[in-house]
Amino acid sequence: MRFTPQFLEELRARLPVSEVVGKRVKLKRAGKEYKGLSPFKQEKTPSFTVNDQKGFYHCFASGKHGNIFDFIMETEGLGFIEAVEVAASQAGMPLPAVTPDAARHEQRRKTLYDVMDLAAKFFADTLASRNGAKARGYLGDRAISPATQLQFRLGYAPGERFALKEHLGRLGIPVEDMVEAGLLIAGDDIPVPYDRFRDRVMFPITDARGRVIAFGGRALEKDVPAKYLNSPETPLFHKGDNLYNLATARQAVHDGAQLIVAEGYVDVIALVTTGFPGAVAPLGTALTENQLALLWKMADEPILCFDGDSAGQRAAFRAADLALPHLKPGKSLRVALLPEGQDPDDLARSGGRGAIEEVIAQAKPLADIVWSREIEGGNFATPERRAALEARIVELTNGIRDEVVRRYYKQDFSERLRNAFAPQGNYQGGYQGGARGGGFRGPNQGGFGGESGRRFQPRPPFAPGGAGRGDARGGLSTGPRTINRSPYQVASPQLAGSSIMRGQRSSISRREALILQSLLNHPWLLHDHLEEITALELAHPEAHKLRAGIVTAFANYGPTNDLETERTRIRTWLTANGYDEQIQRVERALTTKSVWGAQADAAAEDVLSTWHQLVVLHRQSHSLLRELKDAEQALGQDSSESNEAWLRDVKARLADVDGLDALIEGFGESSGRFQRSV
Repeated sequence: MRFTPQFLEELRARLPVSEVVGKRVKLKRAGKEYKGLSPFKQEKTPSFTVNDQKGFYHCFASGKHGNIFDFIMETEGLGFIEAVEVAASQAGMPLPAVTPDAARHEQRRKTLYDVMDLAAKFFADTLASRNGAKARGYLGDRAISPATQLQFRLGYAPGERFALKEHLGRLGIPVEDMVEAGLLIAGDDIPVPYDRFRDRVMFPITDARGRVIAFGGRALEKDVPAKYLNSPETPLFHKGDNLYNLATARQAVHDGAQLIVAEGYVDVIALVTTGFPGAVAPLGTALTENQLALLWKMADEPILCFDGDSAGQRAAFRAADLALPHLKPGKSLRVALLPEGQDPDDLARSGGRGAIEEVIAQAKPLADIVWSREIEGGNFATPERRAALEARIVELTNGIRDEVVRRYYKQDFSERLRNAFAPQGNYQGGYQGGARGGGFRGPNQGGFGGESGRRFQPRPPFAPGGAGRGDARGGLSTGPRTINRSPYQVASPQLAGSSIMRGQRSSISRREALILQSLLNHPWLLHDHLEEITALELAHPEAHKLRAGIVTAFANYGPTNDLETERTRIRTWLTANGYDEQIQRVERALTTKSVWGAQADAAAEDVLSTWHQLVVLHRQSHSLLRELKDAEQALGQDSSESNEAWLRDVKARLADVDGLDALIEGFGESSGRFQRSV
């Protein structure tokens, strides 16, 4: 037993209930008791009482009743052991150690906490010093204000190999402690231990009580092996058992905030500063079982907020596989995917709180995510393929350990299968499956095929265009529909999320926005590239409209030798003719200034290099997306090896094109960009 009854009794005797409650509730003496407004319910007349003599509180408004440990757990969202630790700290009582070894271990941990706190102070002081100018510039580019840097205790690790080691040494910290805390790299083949974190922006990682236990470091140079580097496993830090911003988020969620799980440190900071204090993130790995348990202690349905790309969707699928076996009544996940090419940091800077709220409001239930994964890209034209889909669904649902949740999932997926494959017409057919082992049946129990040669196929759960395609949960509609004469081929995430398929969505793609920004800032491109500009395929209607406005303004004013005058004239004409909304859309789509050649003060050589790269990539991408659609349709008609190979090849070429986008971020030497940044 971690705490004996004698220890708990002594702690309750030393710490009056009124002292613990008084930290959160303004109490007034009322005879032998204290009274105050309920911390659990909004009220105008005090109904909350505290009795030190009996050692309990009672809330008449909510019916809650308990001792000091109950109050700490209720108001701070802690578990019992943590609540006892907090109470012991307030009372000045040392925690009992179970064995002498445990006592030594506990003392060792306290020493390491001190070492980590000193390291965090060193990194924060360095960030604020002259040596931290480059790191402050990076944080400024990410719109992380000085106040936010202080709030999250951000810092900077100097580039020297022994900067932290020498600083802590001057404070009397042994090298062995620095190594054990994960601050130095040491080993039999390393004669002199040296700093683990060098030339990195530092993100302190704290435990549930707000104590620094580890660091995440973001490299400032592009050619380092690891963009992000985390502390190793230490006596204080087990990365699969903790979450970034856990302590602050837990209290915020307890006070009513939504629990949102992002993918990285900067995403969490962006969400918190935008108005979502219940944001957390895993620590450099995919979500673990222990982290999932932590999330469910804080909220019944945490929202996983992933980037709107293929990697984000894969992360959502991994989280679904992790969560399914552990689901319990009321405990699940929801998944929100951001617009293509954006992460929470991008979206928060471009659209603010409203844009984040819109994404969160569209979060999908876990069942929708699992169903989407199973039918994605599938061709279910034959009974055998439909049977294989049903077998996969049965295998997944059988993995749910809770009997009640498993039963409801089977019912839900049986309904989805029935709605997806049932023939529609002048008769009612359907899928009669589920736990009783039924199968697919058509009219008069005769199976699929009301007409000769008719084939049936599922509809996508998240059809492009959204409205009218599904129910309120994002699932499948059961209303009448038109039967396709060829197997339905669900679009891949790459195609479904592309500008071709999402032309009516709210966000202009980054590449189209860069093209338009280049024209707005450098209208002289129209002199020599007008035909090329007008021939570009722009998928978003607002992008198409703004391009037409720019060309019209250019035609009205004609070329001039004064480039600044030409830029001002075109901007003025666009504003006068109602194009401000389209210009703002472009600005919202561009959340960073990393593409130098599209900026107004870039040199002509850099502008042209950027422009040519943008145009080539844009054309290649559109061509490949059309080919991808053809390949998917071909595979839907004939699942031959050659068609599968064609589809894989197109996807690989698309990935290569997407990867080349990063090249344009390096253009800018002619403008003196690198010299100025240094």
